[in-house]
Amino acid sequence: MACDAFLMEFSSLSRSLEAKHYSFGESKGFTSVSIDSRNTEPGSFFIALSGSVTDGHLYIEAAFKAGAAGAMVEVSKLQQFNILETAKKMGKEIIAVDNTLYALQEAARIYLQKFPNLLKIGITGSAGKTTTKEIAAAIIAVEKNTVMSKGNLNSETGLPLAVFSVRSHHEVGVFELAMNHKGEMADLARIVKPNIALITNIGLAHIGILGSKDAIAKEKKDIFSCLTDNDVALIPNEDQYRDFLAENVKGTVRFYSANTFSEFEGAQDLGLEGSEILWAGQKVHFSLPGKHCLADALAAIAIAKEAGVSSEAIKQGLESVKPMFGRAEIVKGRTTLIRDCYNASPESVTKALEFCDSLEWPGRRIYVMADMLELGDNSNSAHEHLGQLLCESKADMIFLFGKEIKTAAAVLQKAGKSFFHTEDIKELSAAVDSAIKAGESADGPARDLVLLKGSRGCALERLSGILTGIGNTAEAKGGS
Repeated sequence: MACDAFLMEFSSLSRSLEAKHYSFGESKGFTSVSIDSRNTEPGSFFIALSGSVTDGHLYIEAAFKAGAAGAMVEVSKLQQFNILETAKKMGKEIIAVDNTLYALQEAARIYLQKFPNLLKIGITGSAGKTTTKEIAAAIIAVEKNTVMSKGNLNSETGLPLAVFSVRSHHEVGVFELAMNHKGEMADLARIVKPNIALITNIGLAHIGILGSKDAIAKEKKDIFSCLTDNDVALIPNEDQYRDFLAENVKGTVRFYSANTFSEFEGAQDLGLEGSEILWAGQKVHFSLPGKHCLADALAAIAIAKEAGVSSEAIKQGLESVKPMFGRAEIVKGRTTLIRDCYNASPESVTKALEFCDSLEWPGRRIYVMADMLELGDNSNSAHEHLGQLLCESKADMIFLFGKEIKTAAAVLQKAGKSFFHTEDIKELSAAVDSAIKAGESADGPARDLVLLKGSRGCALERLSGILTGIGNTAEAKGGS
């Protein structure tokens, strides 16, 4: 295989990492990167990460059998897992480092340096960052060759994998940066070194790990830590941390909101059909529903304008955006389902309930709520507030799922509200199924409106099949 077909050569990478290189094969480089032997492709480079649940070094032989040309391993694991013997027997390359996670991140950083003309965009925030990323990439791609981080490739392991999707023909890279522990955002920013960096908002997501909202703001702000004088920091104008986020940031700081774009002439809420945006004198149909999705669109527009695309590209890009799995998806079938269960925080739950309450709906509203995870000491107060929101909501029926949501259940019980609570997904499924059957006579637009909202670990999408009557395809996408 020609050298230019490789993402990187093993010898060059090992020198850059100051790592030990053991060569037992004929392949000089690799064509993709994997951290899961089940997803390994021929010619790939398998990174053996040492996790809390399992150790990637256990799967090196499986990765080689799947076609991996080589593996990155930790020096301390060489003898324990007979790695060199396996590599020699199978004719593979080995790069041995002290810490494979750090080396993976360094390899991605080094790889990205091969593309000095790539405009790099970094997006973070407590809520809306994935949607903002998708919208921004859709807009910019109208006029520029664009690559973006796929799905949830936004973490200390996911972001490096996303970086390896960049190719020489790309003009713009749009990357999502997510964190759940102290110091992670600075590590991610060091990989990408964004030219344009945006924060969507500062909320309570991961407060159980970071301890306070101030700490979250400080951590999120580190997306700006690698900016130079020529780069741009985009900060939400109406966020309470606006001034803190702008302090001592290199480059140009711009604040964005609905009032910062002369082309934005307002928007009409179309309920489940999204919004009609008036942009530069033209009507634009934006299909993602809710004010929170409109806010994400405005953040994406702020990015797109810095990237230098036209107003027409903004219009076309907004019209091309489609809902993503588990993020305000509207699925019509046995019920009209709002599947918003990819994640949950106090802010996103509040917005979801406000949106559902705001809809003009002739049928019943059924709200299925699950735990908001990773809130730590704030969990009780956050779920208590959720209980209060549900008491005040327009819900006709309320279903609660999980351990931490017991606090919300206590609030509802004290208020004399009717609800169903369980920690068993089968019990929840049966109860919801029974409730929907009782409303089957509601036809057409009068059918039940069902909201699924909870953290990723609760996997509420497992209810999709009974709610839509169109199979359980979504179950395969979620965890247990």
